[in-house]
Amino acid sequence: MNDTNTSVDSSNTLPDELGRIHFIGIGGAGMSGIAHMMAAKGLQVTGSDQADSANVQALRELGVTVAIGHSADHVHDVDTVVISSAVHESNPELAAARAAGLRVIHRSQALEWLTHGHRVIAVAGAHGKSTSTGMLITALRELGADPSFVNGAIIKELGTNAGWGKSDLFVLEADESDGSFLRYETAGVLVTNIDTEHLDHYGTAQGIEDAFVRFITSAAEFSVVNGSDRLTKAILPRLDGAEHLITFGEAGDGNDLELTEVTPQGWETDVAVTAQPEGSIRFRSDLLGHHNALNALGVAAVLRQLGYPLADALRAAGHYQGTARRFDRQAVVGGVTVVDDYAHHPTEVAAVLTAAHELAGDGHVLVIFEPHLYSRTRDHADEFAQVFDRWADFVDVLTLRGAREDPIPGIDSAWLVSRFLRPDLGHYSPTWDDAVEQIVRRARPGDIVLTLGVGLYPILPRLLERLRDR
Repeated sequence: MNDTNTSVDSSNTLPDELGRIHFIGIGGAGMSGIAHMMAAKGLQVTGSDQADSANVQALRELGVTVAIGHSADHVHDVDTVVISSAVHESNPELAAARAAGLRVIHRSQALEWLTHGHRVIAVAGAHGKSTSTGMLITALRELGADPSFVNGAIIKELGTNAGWGKSDLFVLEADESDGSFLRYETAGVLVTNIDTEHLDHYGTAQGIEDAFVRFITSAAEFSVVNGSDRLTKAILPRLDGAEHLITFGEAGDGNDLELTEVTPQGWETDVAVTAQPEGSIRFRSDLLGHHNALNALGVAAVLRQLGYPLADALRAAGHYQGTARRFDRQAVVGGVTVVDDYAHHPTEVAAVLTAAHELAGDGHVLVIFEPHLYSRTRDHADEFAQVFDRWADFVDVLTLRGAREDPIPGIDSAWLVSRFLRPDLGHYSPTWDDAVEQIVRRARPGDIVLTLGVGLYPILPRLLERLRDR
């Protein structure tokens, strides 16, 4: 049993003033955005993290003092400590904060505190929520609104994942992994999909479904859900209490907004949708992939609920340039296209590989993949094997990233490779340099190389350098 299940007192309402605020793990995707908002609000913010990063550098430019490494000394002279579910109880800063009786709050409590007085639109779902949140933010701005926002990834057009706006809208990515998405008082919600993830928190698939039912039915004004998603379909009969429930999804599933045509056009996509009373509408998405067409349709459904004409909403959603580490084109070197993506679940990997396969045409799709979590690797090994077998030509698997979990005997990257359906499809590389060499040796003009995983982006400079030097 690991010690990652940190406890916080979430029962009490936070005071109007939090005093001096310290973030443990400030460089994380969710934490950095909240710290950004607090610093921009003029609050005294400090933080620490295990390593330097672009998020850390951005916070320093805002005047935030960030220490690299964790020490009990970092929480002297602070009033409130913000943690995420990934922070271990054994962390010296958290231990010192508890010993000193400091206020310790979860990042979702800090984000909820920031939203007070705003009309909150929350985006949740197992897959696609960072892209959908970013798309909603930029579409609102294109349509003349100026929302405040916190996203779980950098929005390319804005170069940030957080910012204060002048309108009463506050758009946020709501994390379902630890149940914290239930904290927010929402005017509207968007659910991209539901998957049997995070069983370490929920225990059973029923627990996940119950949480999403509560999330959807708690919205005060409207709820938009993917009516073609298998698990979302399963809970539709339980959503009678939802205000103005709108469904979007595939044609033929009885959705209010239906995706009727998706045609790839290079790195873009031509899309046709049907809705009532608008009828058929066509638009072009600047993003590749069927999954991104669905994301745009869900975002447009939210915008329509906010009062924008559907045609304008689809056009604005289609202009979204993407989120960092979401099918993120890095470079074309010697005719080889290198794309980075955060995908680490079979559903996400399948969406990315499908798009890459369409784009590659006669070229090959080569993958460097870093498995994330022992439990996910164990539970979804066969799904990974099937996805890679269908859409990839070669997969180099790096050492499994356990993150918050203790090792599970027998579950590792070599074991995952052994589950692949073709013996020549996969290879286990114990180091990043080994993986880069495996790919460089195989890549040819016209091929697409994908780096897939939660923490894999630092491998990109090595890969690009070797491709250029060969």
